Amino acid sequence: MAISFRSIVLCFITSLVLPASAQTCSNYTFSTNRVFSSCSNLPYLDAHLHWNYIASTKKIEIAYRAPQTSNGWIAWGINPTGTGMAGSQAIVAFRHSNGSLVAYPTQLTSYKPSMQPGTLSFPVSNINTEYSNNEMAIFAVVGPLSNSTTVNHVWQAGTSVSNDVPQMHPTSGANVQSHGALDFLSG
Repeated sequence: MAISFRSIVLCFITSLVLPASAQTCSNYTFSTNRVFSSCSNLPYLDAHLHWNYIASTKKIEIAYRAPQTSNGWIAWGINPTGTGMAGSQAIVAFRHSNGSLVAYPTQLTSYKPSMQPGTLSFPVSNINTEYSNNEMAIFAVVGPLSNSTTVNHVWQAGTSVSNDVPQMHPTSGANVQSHGALDFLSG
C-alpha cells in the first residue's frame, strides 16, 4: 500500500498541533522540569493544580497554573474555615511594576481583600512563580496541614494590577465558581 507524501505531511502537522491544544495537567511539562505525581484540571478558569503529597511530613508541593496576560494576576489558596473566597489564605502572583514576577501569601478576610502580603495560619515556603506561553504558575510548599489531607481550596485570576496590588476580579461566572474540595492523598 502506497502512502502519499501529502498523507505524511498531514500526519506530521497533526502530531504537532494536537499535543499543544490538548495540554492538560497530566501531560504538561514545566519549563523548570519540575515533576508532580498528581494533578487536577480545575473546572473553572481553565486552571490546573499539580501536587506531590509527602506523607512523612504532611507537606504538599504545589504548582497552580492558569492562562493569563503578562499584566494580570493569579491566586490559589486554602480556606481552613469555609468553602468560598472569604476566609481563604492564598498565594498570589503577578508582574511587579519593575518587571519582575512576584508571589507572596495573603489573607482574604473579606470580599474586598487588601491583597497585601501577610502571614497564613499554616506554613507555606519555597514560593515562586513563572510566566511562559501566556500562562502564569505559582509554586510553593504548603504545610504541614492539620490532621486531614482534604481541604477547601480556591483559585482565581484577575486582569489588572494597580500600584503593584492585584485588583478585583469579575464578580460573576467562573470567577465566583472557582472553589471546591480536594483530597491531596486520593486526588
